[in-house]
Amino acid sequence: MKVRATTILALIHKGKAAMAGDGQVTFDETVMKTKAVKIRKLYDGKILAGFAGAVADALALYELLEKKIEEYAGNLPKAAVELAKEWRTDRTLQKLEAIIAVTDKKHIFLLSGNGEVIEPDDGIIGIGSGGAYALAAARGLLLANPKLGAEKVAFDALKIASDICIYTNNNITVETIK
Repeated sequence: MKVRATTILALIHKGKAAMAGDGQVTFDETVMKTKAVKIRKLYDGKILAGFAGAVADALALYELLEKKIEEYAGNLPKAAVELAKEWRTDRTLQKLEAIIAVTDKKHIFLLSGNGEVIEPDDGIIGIGSGGAYALAAARGLLLANPKLGAEKVAFDALKIASDICIYTNNNITVETIK
């Protein structure tokens, strides 16, 4: 039995970074919480991080990520790579079951325990159960109307995902970096 939190969408668009997260936390197949906040501002509000997966594992990873960001003076690419290396090689960290999306206004990454540090070509990441739905919705929204702001795209894409994915609800939190 596992407590899981899903879904996060992060994007960089028109010089702004936005991250949206739903509020649902499940315990096996039961909704245990509907208004969870899965996004944190880090490094004096200059970096956004969101997670999907096991909640306690993700919180431990947030702490490690914050340390790496501080250690590398806000250099997100370097901090992301170093976190992924440590996560991949440390026997205790290897057991953590979570995935992180992290962004500043220039870079956006998906980080996982398998050592992935993925920076998408289009500046959009969706993670968690509804992540693929949110990602597709964001791409469609931007294709239809590239003038939309990052915050609007993030919110609307997650709303669309919540209408499709049973593990994603519509209690949506959006954070931005301007």
